[in-house]
Amino acid sequence: MVQVSDQPARVQEAMDEQLCRALSRLDTFAIVSVQRLTISNLVIRYQAGYVHKSPMTGRSLLRMFSSDLAIDLGTANTLVYATGKGIVVDEPSIVALNKKTGKVESVGKDAKEMLGRTPGYMVAIQPMRDGVIADFDAAEEMLQSFIHKAHQRKRLVHPRIVMGIPSETTDVEKRAVLDAAYRAKASEVHLVDQAMVAAIGAGLPVTEATGSMVVDIGGGTTDIAVIALAGIVYSRSVRVAGNLMDEKIIEHLRHEHSLVIGERTAETIKTEVGSAYPLDRPAIMEVKGRDLLKGIPRTVSVRDEEIRQVLAGCVSLIVRAIRVALERIPPELSADISDRGIVLTGGGSLLKNLDKRIQTETNLPVSLAEDPLTSVVLGTAKMLEDFSLLRKLAVSVLN
Repeated sequence: MVQVSDQPARVQEAMDEQLCRALSRLDTFAIVSVQRLTISNLVIRYQAGYVHKSPMTGRSLLRMFSSDLAIDLGTANTLVYATGKGIVVDEPSIVALNKKTGKVESVGKDAKEMLGRTPGYMVAIQPMRDGVIADFDAAEEMLQSFIHKAHQRKRLVHPRIVMGIPSETTDVEKRAVLDAAYRAKASEVHLVDQAMVAAIGAGLPVTEATGSMVVDIGGGTTDIAVIALAGIVYSRSVRVAGNLMDEKIIEHLRHEHSLVIGERTAETIKTEVGSAYPLDRPAIMEVKGRDLLKGIPRTVSVRDEEIRQVLAGCVSLIVRAIRVALERIPPELSADISDRGIVLTGGGSLLKNLDKRIQTETNLPVSLAEDPLTSVVLGTAKMLEDFSLLRKLAVSVLN
C-alpha cells in the first residue's frame, strides 16, 4: 500500500494518474492510494512494514518509471539503447527547423529526408560537428525527441543516461553535452571516453593485463586508444572522419566536373565506389547533380580510383595518427598489439579496404568489429549494467 502525507501541494493531476497506473502494475503492492501527492514526503508501505521512507526529488521519483539509456550522440547518427529493450533509436543526427516560427518540425530520419530539399523558411541543422555540440538548442531538442522515442512517447520520464564523448573534448564541450542532456530531462548523466566504450562494445578484454588497440572512425572524429587494465594508456582524437571525406568528394566534383552535389549524394559515392586501397574489381558510378555553369541537371561517371585519390588525404591522416600511437606506447603493450592486432569500429571503418591499407602501413593484423556501427552504444550500455566499472571510467568535468 502507498500512503502519502496530505500536506498542501500543487501537483498536476496527470502526474498523479501516471504514478497510480505505474504502481498498480507492480505485483508488490496490493492497493495504491494517492489522495494528495507530495513528492518530498513519499512513504511506501508493504503489508505491516515500511519498505521505503525517504525524501525524494521529482526527478528521482520519475526515474523509477524510466529506462536507463546509453546514448551514442554521433555527428552523423545517434543511437539509443534502453535497458531491457536493446537499441530503440537509430537515426541521423539532424533537426529540421522552421525559421518563421523558430520551432523544430522534425528530427532524425524525417529531417534527413528534408536535407537539401527544404523550402526557404525551413533549414536542416546538424547539431553535432566534429563529435561535439555545435548548436546547443538543436542538440537539446534532438536529445529530448530521441529520449521520448525510447520511452514510446511517454511524458514525465527522467532517465539515467550514459554517453560517450571523444577523448580530446574540452571541459567547455563536455559541459555543453551535460547541460543538453539535463535540459532534455535526464535525472543523471555520466560521460565516458568514446574509444573505451567502443573497445568494450567490440568485445576487447579491456580489464585484462594485456594491451588492446581500437580505432573508432565516426562521422566527425577518429578516436584511437590503447587500453589495458580498464585504463587508457594512450588516446588521441583527430577531427578527420566520414564527414570530411564527404566534403572532399563534393569539392572534387565541383572543381573537376563542374557538378554540384549534396551531402547525401557524396555519402552514397563514398559507400559505393570509395576505397582506401585498390579494389579487386574496378567500380564505376553514375552521379547526378546540377551543372555549375549551365544550372541544369547533368550526369557524370566516376571511377573507384578517382574517388580513392580524393580520399587519400583523409586516409593518410588517420594512418599517421595510428602510427604515432604505436610509437608512443610502452614496449610491452607493443608486443601485445603485435599479437592481437588493431580493431576498427565506427561507420567510417566500413570504407572499402581500409583495413588492408592500415595493415600495409603498420605491418600489424587489422580486423573489423563484428558490428562497427553499434560498438559504441553497446559498450556504453554495458556501463549501465556495471556501475563499479562506470565509476572507474567516468570522465570528470571541471566546473
